[in-house]
Amino acid sequence: MKLNHLIFAVAAASCVPASAQTSINLGNYSVTGVFGLDRLNGATGGISGLEGSAITYARDRGTLFFVGDEGTGVVEISRTGQVIGSSSFTWTGTGSTNNDSEGLTYLGNGQLVVAEERLQNLYSFAYVANSTVALASTPFVSIGPTIGNVGIEGVSYDPRNGNFVTVKQDNPAELRIFNSLSFSTVAAADAVPTTLFSGASSLFGLLSLSDVQTLSPVDALIGTPAADNLLLLSLDSRRLVEIDRLGNIKSVFDLANVLPNNGIEGVTIDENGTIYLIAEQDQTANAPVGAQSQLIVLSAPVPEPATYGMMLAGLGLLGFIPRRRSKQAL
Repeated sequence: MKLNHLIFAVAAASCVPASAQTSINLGNYSVTGVFGLDRLNGATGGISGLEGSAITYARDRGTLFFVGDEGTGVVEISRTGQVIGSSSFTWTGTGSTNNDSEGLTYLGNGQLVVAEERLQNLYSFAYVANSTVALASTPFVSIGPTIGNVGIEGVSYDPRNGNFVTVKQDNPAELRIFNSLSFSTVAAADAVPTTLFSGASSLFGLLSLSDVQTLSPVDALIGTPAADNLLLLSLDSRRLVEIDRLGNIKSVFDLANVLPNNGIEGVTIDENGTIYLIAEQDQTANAPVGAQSQLIVLSAPVPEPATYGMMLAGLGLLGFIPRRRSKQAL
């Protein structure tokens, strides 16, 4: 009976409903790849690819897009960092004096949204390789007043419901959730978030906020509470933190020893739960010649469904052998 109980317990554990999952559990993740990103050296619109500041995953393309805080354009890359194409930005007429592109998110069908930090504007545009995007002519929305170098650092789109989530760097650090945003070529009043977390000195135990990513795109989390969670990245704290929508910390990944000479500024995730971080190039005194921005890949082991089947089959056989022997003994 005890063995039968054990078999039942294992079977039950393997059939735990998905709705019970409340966290992606960053403690299970490890660095599985680091790739230098091509500087492009003035090619394809003069995009340097340095100082990587934001990254997003395009599910319908199976690729990543990133921007640098030089604001020169957007680059499409593979999940291992190979350049696929790029598009240049022109900022004339936007009012931007620093062209400080610090946030990026993908809406689908080639549509991207880029954030200018100091203007606190989000610009929506269609990606076309080898083209130039005149941002002053694209639909945009303002989510705050023009400020200094402490504005929007990240933006993430939730494809389930059209929500946008943004983070402001510091002074104060803010996490803002918008039920919807109305992009227009006509200037309008600043959009008001439906949820706002604000901290004068630190927020969620982080010294600053560098980027944000919704977890709803992860297939394994569909229908679970964990799909509502958010990933927060802090360059200054060198931590990746998972929180729920009430602000409770669910799990943490320590980045202290991951490329310690590179500022890690952007985060995104794909449908398999693989996390991609982008870091600017090493800018220390001893940096190598030709230092590049870096793509960092974090992965967690995923149990194969067959593993559970083999386990149950083995336990079932163990249960069968004693019963057979007992009958022979009679």
